[in-house]
Amino acid sequence: MNTTTKEAPAQQEGSRRGWLREHSELGVCVLLLALGALVLTDALTMDVEITQRGPVGPKTVPVVVGIGLLVVAVLLAVDVLRGGRGEAEGGEDIDLSEPADWRTVLLLAGVFLATAVLIEPLGFPVAGALLFWGAAYALGSRHLDRDPLIAAGLSVATFFVFDNLLGVPLPGGPLMGVL
Repeated sequence: MNTTTKEAPAQQEGSRRGWLREHSELGVCVLLLALGALVLTDALTMDVEITQRGPVGPKTVPVVVGIGLLVVAVLLAVDVLRGGRGEAEGGEDIDLSEPADWRTVLLLAGVFLATAVLIEPLGFPVAGALLFWGAAYALGSRHLDRDPLIAAGLSVATFFVFDNLLGVPLPGGPLMGVL
């Protein structure tokens, strides 16, 4: 029996895996491409007649960001296919032998998810305060007396800047009558 015919598919599979491993940055390109398409689709289909005040409206920044994501995805893909490789992190404050801090990542993801769920019923001032305080806690701040006050101040200031100065309506929630 000829063993080379049995080994050829296994070698092809191994070489395909090796090629994918050597070009793993293409996964980032696909992610950037999908994100850019999503941002552009969302920006171009949004209704902005209420908030439009001049030639530069609410669509401008999302369209620029979406186009930028698409351009970066294409440029990165071209670089990777030409042999470019990302360098391993060599920062002096990073210990590459330590494992990833999944607790912090999961806490931040939970805070972002909670903000997305709570912004409509509670409004931006309350949900934003929870976001700012939760992010500070997840990143290591343990000043439980000071952090919630700073988070509340940042959230209310952000609400006023966007709602009153920029004209971008944010949900006020139950505090709408108070603010």
